[in-house]
Amino acid sequence: MMAASLLRRDKKSTAAHLKADLNRTDNSSGVRQLQELLDSVLNPEKPAGDTEALDWCKYLLAGGEGFEEFCKTVRSYDNATLCGLVWTANFVAYRCRTCGISPCMSLCAECFNNGDHTGHDFNMFRSQAGGACDCGDSNVMRESGFCRRHRLKTGENIPSVPRDLLLMSEMVLPRFIVCIIQYLRDGYTEPDSSTERDLQKVLQQLVPQISFLEELTKMGGAMRTVLTKILTNQQTFKDLSMGQEENVYAKKNYDKYLSALKSSGLVPAEEKATEPAAGAGPGALSLLGAAAAASPDESAKEEEQDGGQSVGKRKRVKLSSSTKDPSIMDTLKHKCFLEELLFWTIKYEFPQKMVTFLLNMLPDQDYKIAFTKTFVQHYAFIMKTLMKSHESDTMSNRIVHISVQLFSNEELARHVTEECQLLDVMVTVLLYMMESCLIKSELQDEENSRHVVVNCGEALLKNNTYWPLVSDFINILSHQSVAKRFLEDHSLLVLWMSFVSFFQGMNLNKRELNEHVEFESQTYYAAFAAELEACAQPMWGLITHCKVKETQEYTKTVVRYCLETLELWFDAIGFVDEPAPNQVTFHLPLHRYYAMFLSKAVKCQGLDLDCLLPDQEMLMKIMVHPLQIQASLSEIHSNMWVRNGLQIKGQAMTYVQSHFCNSMIDPDIFLLQVCASRLDPDYFISSLFERFKVVDLLTMASQHQNALLDSEQERPMLEGALTFLVILSSLRIHLGMADDEILRAEMVSQLCMNDRTHSSLLDLIPENPNPKSGIVPGSCSFEEMLSAVADFKAPVFEPGGSMQQGMYTPKAEVWEKEFDPIMVILRTVYRRDVQSAMDRYAAFLKQSGIHSGNPWPPYKERTPLHPCYRGLVKLLHCKTLHIVIFTLLYKISMDHQNMSEHVLCMVLYLIELGLDNPVQEEKEEEGPRIEEHCQDSWFPGTSLLSNLHHVINFVRVKVPETAPEVKKETPPSTSSDASTFGQNLREAQVFSLVAERRRKFQEIINRSSGEAGQSGAGTGTGARHKRPPSRWALPGGGAPSSPATEVLEVRKSMLSLLIKLHRKLSGRQNSLSAERLDEPAAARYAHGDGVTAIERILAKAAARSRQSRRSIQEICAEASPPAPPKKSSPADKKTMDKEERRQKARERQQKLLAEFASRQKSFMETAMDVESPEADVAMDLGVAEVPESEVLYDCVICGQSGPSTDERPTGLVVLLQASSVLGHRCRSAQAKKLPTSDEERIYPADTCGATHDVRLALLQRFFKDSSCLQSVSIGWDGGVYVQTCGHTLHIDCHKSYMESLRNDQVLQGFSVDKGEFTCPLCRQFANSVLPCRPGRGTETGARHTHSSKNAAALVREVEELQDRPGPFPTESNLSKEMESVIKDIKNTTQKKYMDYGRNPGSPDNDFLFMYSVARTNLELELVHRGGDLCCGGASATAKRSCLNQLFHVLAMHMRLYSIDSAYNPWTRLTQITPSRDPDPCDDERPEVPMVFRDVPSLLIIFVLTMPQPLRKEHFTCLVKVLYTLQYVQAIAALSVKFSPEERQAWNTSGALKKNTCNAEKSWEALLSHVISELSKGKSVYEADAEEVSMLSSSVWSPQSIEFSLQQFCLPFLRLSSLLQHHLYGDDLPGCPREEEFSVLASGLGLLPQSQQPPCSPFTSARCLEWVVCPFELTSQWCAEVTGVTEMQAEQTLTLLVQDPQWAAPHLLQLPDNYNTIFQYYHRKACTACNKVPKDPALCLVCGTFVCLKGLCCKQHSYCECVLHSQHCGAATGIFLLINASVIIIIRGHRFCLWGSVYLDAHGEEDRDLRRGKPLFLCEERYRVLEQQWVSHTFDHINKRWGPHYNGL
Repeated sequence: MMAASLLRRDKKSTAAHLKADLNRTDNSSGVRQLQELLDSVLNPEKPAGDTEALDWCKYLLAGGEGFEEFCKTVRSYDNATLCGLVWTANFVAYRCRTCGISPCMSLCAECFNNGDHTGHDFNMFRSQAGGACDCGDSNVMRESGFCRRHRLKTGENIPSVPRDLLLMSEMVLPRFIVCIIQYLRDGYTEPDSSTERDLQKVLQQLVPQISFLEELTKMGGAMRTVLTKILTNQQTFKDLSMGQEENVYAKKNYDKYLSALKSSGLVPAEEKATEPAAGAGPGALSLLGAAAAASPDESAKEEEQDGGQSVGKRKRVKLSSSTKDPSIMDTLKHKCFLEELLFWTIKYEFPQKMVTFLLNMLPDQDYKIAFTKTFVQHYAFIMKTLMKSHESDTMSNRIVHISVQLFSNEELARHVTEECQLLDVMVTVLLYMMESCLIKSELQDEENSRHVVVNCGEALLKNNTYWPLVSDFINILSHQSVAKRFLEDHSLLVLWMSFVSFFQGMNLNKRELNEHVEFESQTYYAAFAAELEACAQPMWGLITHCKVKETQEYTKTVVRYCLETLELWFDAIGFVDEPAPNQVTFHLPLHRYYAMFLSKAVKCQGLDLDCLLPDQEMLMKIMVHPLQIQASLSEIHSNMWVRNGLQIKGQAMTYVQSHFCNSMIDPDIFLLQVCASRLDPDYFISSLFERFKVVDLLTMASQHQNALLDSEQERPMLEGALTFLVILSSLRIHLGMADDEILRAEMVSQLCMNDRTHSSLLDLIPENPNPKSGIVPGSCSFEEMLSAVADFKAPVFEPGGSMQQGMYTPKAEVWEKEFDPIMVILRTVYRRDVQSAMDRYAAFLKQSGIHSGNPWPPYKERTPLHPCYRGLVKLLHCKTLHIVIFTLLYKISMDHQNMSEHVLCMVLYLIELGLDNPVQEEKEEEGPRIEEHCQDSWFPGTSLLSNLHHVINFVRVKVPETAPEVKKETPPSTSSDASTFGQNLREAQVFSLVAERRRKFQEIINRSSGEAGQSGAGTGTGARHKRPPSRWALPGGGAPSSPATEVLEVRKSMLSLLIKLHRKLSGRQNSLSAERLDEPAAARYAHGDGVTAIERILAKAAARSRQSRRSIQEICAEASPPAPPKKSSPADKKTMDKEERRQKARERQQKLLAEFASRQKSFMETAMDVESPEADVAMDLGVAEVPESEVLYDCVICGQSGPSTDERPTGLVVLLQASSVLGHRCRSAQAKKLPTSDEERIYPADTCGATHDVRLALLQRFFKDSSCLQSVSIGWDGGVYVQTCGHTLHIDCHKSYMESLRNDQVLQGFSVDKGEFTCPLCRQFANSVLPCRPGRGTETGARHTHSSKNAAALVREVEELQDRPGPFPTESNLSKEMESVIKDIKNTTQKKYMDYGRNPGSPDNDFLFMYSVARTNLELELVHRGGDLCCGGASATAKRSCLNQLFHVLAMHMRLYSIDSAYNPWTRLTQITPSRDPDPCDDERPEVPMVFRDVPSLLIIFVLTMPQPLRKEHFTCLVKVLYTLQYVQAIAALSVKFSPEERQAWNTSGALKKNTCNAEKSWEALLSHVISELSKGKSVYEADAEEVSMLSSSVWSPQSIEFSLQQFCLPFLRLSSLLQHHLYGDDLPGCPREEEFSVLASGLGLLPQSQQPPCSPFTSARCLEWVVCPFELTSQWCAEVTGVTEMQAEQTLTLLVQDPQWAAPHLLQLPDNYNTIFQYYHRKACTACNKVPKDPALCLVCGTFVCLKGLCCKQHSYCECVLHSQHCGAATGIFLLINASVIIIIRGHRFCLWGSVYLDAHGEEDRDLRRGKPLFLCEERYRVLEQQWVSHTFDHINKRWGPHYNGL
């Protein structure tokens, strides 16, 4: 066996040897050897997981060299000009609308960033389904947008591939692919017999093999060419994939493959033709039959096509027998590897790896065409698999991932349409798919309906399973060439119309009349989505190509088929003339197709409307269902459908919602407008009122009966009917408005409802809904229009913490001239938005002084009608409408029930519309002919203008017996003038809308049947009367209150009624003079209330007709004589009373509110006063006055006021939080930059926290531990900060308050168990109570007096005080509380921030922690004051400061530790001690030298350990003594910075000053002394000279030395001043920065009174006051340093050069453009787990990159963000979420979403980067974030906190 021997040899050499054999001219032996080798290596019976085979393949392909080198070599021959990078879901890609030709165009980040897209309209997006990069493909995008790499046509300069390079590949790969196919065949089992898991297992094993293929495709063009050849070569496929006879395994596989084909329904037509259509009723059968008959040439088409298998699929759908009888084998033959691979890809439900491999090959042109054809050939099969799939979502995404790459390319789509009947395939497949879920329609005639509709409850619709197919269809229709083919192919159009009719009337709603529906179905989502996606979007796609005159024929064809299908539909549902009551469907896609094509035909193609319209009878049918929807909307809003549940409201909203409105309500209204313009207006108006069920209401009688509505529904229904009539007659969207005007109107209506952000405006403005229509949201016209109508309000940050976005608000002139309430009503989803628009309008009028009252909706002039639609005006000029208007005016003027202001407003609107749109004069000649039919004589003609002044005398009405009209009437017999009365009766007008409509309908039918040449009108009426007349009979026929007929005396015209209403509204008798109407003040009438509106109408009437003008004058004249005292009719009285009562109530309310406000104010004032007992009391009380007065505290819970006592202590509400803000300070004032590349880094070593840690560690190496722990402060990181809101409460009250919170189940965002609560008064977050010390506030009185004692005496007193043991506090409630607060303080921070000593938990450690708490709070207050005390004053923070109380609590605790007098630093500060010789046996380490100690820490230790309260003179003494130490430290630190020469020079010059009289106050003398002392013994200055030179490069002058000394001592002075301010209530005087030192020094009493400036120039040394000889003391201090022998010189140096200056804390400096952060971090691997996190986050304090919620980095159940927040910010973390651009704050166990500091160009956040627009840093927001961090106010300002359970 040759193969066996080869297998044993080394793979590399075997490959080389075989390659050499194959390269010979006679290569037969090589070929044989290779085949044998492959037979054994690629044996499909081995398990697929075996990697050996893959290794062999790699070596064989490389032919003897390493596989990596081979890849490189092949890549060098890459001639591809396309990028073609394939990505899967969730990948971040870009889309540039400026560069894209197809809207599906997308670019990978690399190509995008390497191309030039500045100023383009692009966005970044997360891919939903996956995609591929189009860079380099000029079919999809413009070449200007290509990146640098693909701009070069790489093909030209690449050498041709040497033959032997890919020789092995050509031999080996076919076998490799066969092997994969064998595995796929073998692993496949039918889904019903297997589980999904088995398929997954097979795929899992094949991952390495498919990945290998994918690797090959990435080698570039040369390798792809080889693969394409193999995949499409039919011969290879034949040879290798048929079951070879001798191989049993392969044979078995082949049978499996055949059975898989068979089960997929890919079988010849014969077998299936006998089966009935699945689930389809007779309607579906007949439809399909018709479709098949309509295309006789289809089978011919298929025969030409070689893939006969498509016949099988298509016939399955068509249900018509095929003529051709192909043998089974032919039909099912896959002809090449590619086809079978795709087949298995589909069978296995599109595994991601396979999809990626197939797509990676697309840059190869030959492959692209072959693959597209294969894909189309398998289209029906894909659909079937999709319908069966359980994972249809995932599968849909994968299908679209492929198809969008194929069909977006117009060239390719056209090619496949011509070659493979792509359109036929798609339409048929869609039809077939929908047929699987048809049900019988219940619309109209339930029993006999033959219409079938889709069932919206089926999974297919509910889960949008049809989405991929529809999406492909829309995609190919966006190509002009393909759409034209579709529109030219009539058989296809017929099929498509039958598809659309499946959706016509789906999801029918039936009104529940008795009880509430049990189960609210949510199918309406599915129905609306289906209509939008499957019907409307393809429609918009087709319309896009019918926009020019040349395409008229297409439109005519579509319109013709629409009408035919509508006829069929009316017929199938058995529709005659009346819609069935109480049902409505919102889905009429056929009507909408018809409407939209009509609109485009007139608007763009110049067709005449009449040539596209059907006869009148058909128009009457067409108008019924859209009108039914409008009436139902009104019913739904009138709560007539409440029993159907909330979902019906949902439907009504969705129907008008911005994404749906222009595919739904707009076409419906347009269609009704067309019908209204062509039908008889009287008929239309009466139909409208009848549909709205308000016919019975339109009577002049004061009472009536309504069979259809309850009385509370009458008003909203009447308002609805009138409003709709106004919309119908005034909307011009499809009747002549240009696109720009439409956009403007839409924009104005949205902005008037509310200020809008840019993105919500884009979303709310209905653009052409087909995304591929070329009207791009965000196109330039949108921006220009926006800037024309709106002003931009930049984003502001409200102090309450809610962040505003950038908003657009309407310009003033827009409110004035363009606000259109009708458009607003049409576009509002919620009724409250209409109110909101009116409120905003009213506010504008008030503000600009135009009108102060409650304005009425303004009337807006309309764009002129397109000539085709002039007929619409007839609506306004028909008697029926005029009678309705007259009746309503009469009813309103008589105060009948159920009339409202809105009704009057709409009536006036209609009158005004009629006046503004006079009827065309040329129609007048047919006037008389119509007149004859008119039996009533209410009005003489149809023109509104002439009917306005027509007086109507009597009206006959039907009224119920109970009505007031009946009683008043006297019987004619007794009446004297009986005859005239009889005459009146004859004249009296009778009116019934219903009769009117019947009559008109009859006329129309007669006319049309007459035209059709049928026998007269008789047949029509005969047919009509067969129906039971009961529907027309008036209600209450036999009821006891049967209607009586009465005659009312009216004697009014519309004008007189208007004038009467004018008086009524204005409340004045002669409110109107005819002269006033003549003033040409149009502006005066534009805005105002009802009075203005009536005046405007009367003015227009007077101006347009002399007759009207005369009438007005007459009526006004009649009214002016003094009116009879008719005013006090009971009704009026009632209204008057009502008004007065209302007014009084209002006044009462105002009074109450005012009283309440003043109470609140006084309360707040007292509350605020309590807050700072220290400061205020100190100022109020004179020195000598009652020094012992106690401070009183108010308890905010029980409201009592009193002192704090030992027994019942009062406490301040405080929040304790650990803080590392101080620790994050740096030396430089410049914030650190966030790294955005691998080169940049952040070094944490220079922060305050790190420096102090290093210092402490260094001290602990050489000195005694207990001494070290008193030489520094900790708490820079993890220190405890105490803040208060200033409110106090009794501690026992607080405990019961906490109990009640604990029992309260509704817990807010805090945890009571952790002691958290909110202040009962101001609701500020808190977690502890700080007890207030009984007694006085600040140390007032005698303690302030300046003592005359000399310094030495004071020093002695201080020493005694320190030695005196503190009185041990007695057990009392107060001391218990103090202890518990101490415990709280300790629990606030973590253990690691408290234990710095050798033995944790020792008293020394505790001592250090306690005084550091005081230090932390002082330092933080300094930071909040801006880092210095120049501002002075009790700043805002001081008002809320609790330092005084905190000091007392700490002091109380620290009295427990007394300082051992032997080690008391005070003695070393004030006495010269004889140097003790260290005992040889004493192996204890030395104390820390004084020069190394931290002076502010010493001050705090002294203050806290001395008995409280401390006298002020003692405090001053402490400060003076410590200042000397601080000064010597400053000099020592300075001396180190000199160069040796300078040091020598200063040493000698200073030595001369030593002997002068004032030497101790001269720094030169001290400096020289320190230098010489420190040079003694083991000199400190011997450290490396380089280090020194690094420290200082400047030359020192006396001024710079003085400045540097002051800077060194300033922090100590600031801290002491602050401490003095809090302990003694001293004022902090403000000062300019350069005087800060001297002002603070004199405030602390360091400057002797005599020497207060201004005298000779001020120096820091003048503040020195020595108790003992300064030079001796200094020598002693220096000796301590030089005496430490073990230390290296450098270490001594580091400890000497401590610099107490720190810059303010800052967050990191962020880059301006968010993309910089995003690109670097969103693909960056986490340092802990080396994976790319799903949710990466960045710490904005230190720049650490962490995984949010990542389980990979979890430690002890803490996720990484929480861990980091504890480590970096002592449980406060600020994180930027990279993928969402928002910031989250973690505070302890809670977290909140803070918002974003990155906004787009329109000032908006883009949370989750949904819009993907470029984002820029908003400096103000970032400053606010930093401010909240530094001031520790996150808890107070941000409201929405939740627990994170350590899971972030």
